[in-house]
Amino acid sequence: MAVTNTRTRPGLEQMAELGQQLRVDAVRCSAAAGSGHPTSSMSAADLMSVLLTRYLRYDVGDPDDPHNDHLVFSKGHASPLLYAMLRAAGAISADELMTYRRLGSRLEGHPTPRLPWVDVATGSLGQGLPVGVGMALTGARLDRLPYRTWVLCGDSELAEGSMWEAFEHAGHAGLDHLTAIVDVNRLGQRGPTRHQWDLDAYARRMSAFGWRVIEVDGHDIAAVDRAFAQAVSTEGKPSVILARTRKGRGVASVEDREGKHGKPVPDPDEAVRELGGVRDLTVRVREPDRTGTPHRFPDGPLSLPAYEVGAKEATRTAFGRALAALGGARGDVVVLDGEVADSTRTEFFADAHPERFFECYIAEQQMLAAAVGMQALRRVPFAATFAAFWSRAFDFVRMAAVSRADLRLCGSHAGVSIGQDGPSQMGLEDLALFRTVHGSTVLYPCDANQTADLVVAMADRAGISYLRTNRGDTPVIYPAGERFPIGGSRTLRRSPVDELTIFAAGVTVHQAVEAANRLASEGVPARVVDAYSVKPIDAETVRAAAHETGHLLTVEDHWPEGGLGDAVLEVFATGAEPVPRVRKLAVRDMPASATPDEQLRAAGIDARGIAEAARALLDGSPD
Repeated sequence: MAVTNTRTRPGLEQMAELGQQLRVDAVRCSAAAGSGHPTSSMSAADLMSVLLTRYLRYDVGDPDDPHNDHLVFSKGHASPLLYAMLRAAGAISADELMTYRRLGSRLEGHPTPRLPWVDVATGSLGQGLPVGVGMALTGARLDRLPYRTWVLCGDSELAEGSMWEAFEHAGHAGLDHLTAIVDVNRLGQRGPTRHQWDLDAYARRMSAFGWRVIEVDGHDIAAVDRAFAQAVSTEGKPSVILARTRKGRGVASVEDREGKHGKPVPDPDEAVRELGGVRDLTVRVREPDRTGTPHRFPDGPLSLPAYEVGAKEATRTAFGRALAALGGARGDVVVLDGEVADSTRTEFFADAHPERFFECYIAEQQMLAAAVGMQALRRVPFAATFAAFWSRAFDFVRMAAVSRADLRLCGSHAGVSIGQDGPSQMGLEDLALFRTVHGSTVLYPCDANQTADLVVAMADRAGISYLRTNRGDTPVIYPAGERFPIGGSRTLRRSPVDELTIFAAGVTVHQAVEAANRLASEGVPARVVDAYSVKPIDAETVRAAAHETGHLLTVEDHWPEGGLGDAVLEVFATGAEPVPRVRKLAVRDMPASATPDEQLRAAGIDARGIAEAARALLDGSPD
């Protein structure tokens, strides 16, 4: 039997039958896997049946069609339901459905873009709706197309603060092509949710954020159909369908019962019989609205800012000006900021390209999620805030890597060198955090021209790239126009008789050069390497320095764990070559308010401290 929504309008009975098929398939694939979340899928099956049959507009044969709607499963554990929908739409076969959670299968326990119909990975709750906001912003402000973004949410994840960042942002932006579908099934993982079936408790909050709230019995097909119709007719504000449902709907042994979350149904054969047996319904999903083409912002020549050697400029300022220049050259570049654009210097981009600048306010999780949504829709996002504040959004960064997302992130005001603001504002963990992300790139430039070149390099870099910038002015040491390849380094001082090598990055490069000058005046030749690419580290230069000088000193404005020092040491982790004598200089005590120079001195990472550590290393003194 075929269910179509292109020529004839399917009846309520057909949609009810499809809902049962979705439940049966969720039960079957979870049983075959021996794991999964069938009960969480069964509660939302009727909602997704109506959406798939009548309201979703999507070319299943061309998932990259820019006119397609977008469906995000924020409650990613309900993946059996998503895969059942894909089978009903003809995207995957019945045989592939039964490979759920098996080694090598595209049907993972939580959805990932290994499937071409999945835009972003989900599963860490509270992230799908914020990502959906980014997609809806792309449709409204960038693509300027009428596609809709649909997000299936669970009631448990409404306890996450990131959900409310999303509700507020979408309401303020008036994203009327965004619809959240909240499956209020009352039960979380270990027991009832905070508000259980009190839809009014949710509705009051969502209404306060400027959403149209539509309450419905999620198992009444006719009522669900009316709810979707109201959602698509809403103008000027986003809509949310609050659906009261029952977890495990249709199978008495699990329906609305505690302790059944995340487990296959106990007797799957009996459950399938209770649900009316296996079905083979297919849905011809509505074609997308292809009126119009994606809006394109113009490209132009790239004219990067140029700084004279010997001048002084903050790397954060060079970042902002380079970003504005890149935006003039590439119309696909967009920038997001967390209400610190005057400090991160993304204000230069905002002034030059206001239509592609997105103020996300003090909501770093929403900012990162919006960037993920935008890159999924062919944009090149840069996002910036203080280095310290990226830690708040780190789970979103982690999940962005699972999404195979291409992001360019900047953390300004890094390290103790920011001075008097004190430790709450000092990013001292950021290098370690971003180095742990799968496939990431971590860059820490020391001067303005180097920064400008690395901004351009980031634009075409796959994966998640992180650029660390400093607050204070630093000397320009490289001529404008020089190239700084990712994975490289720059040796600033060297001789055939160097007794040690100092590896530094960012603000400590200048201190290291001064320290080397002091050591030279004492007859101690020291090599200085600007390790601007912290990940990937220039392993060849590290090994050569170890072989030729025998002593390595790393210096960083960061905690000793996980930063530049560890990146250098990891070069020798294979045991393929002897490990040289290594000493790590880093911030080891909790800073307090002081001037930048006082901060560097207190941490022992100024020129004097570096020179002292170098002498001790050569003398064989313990740390």
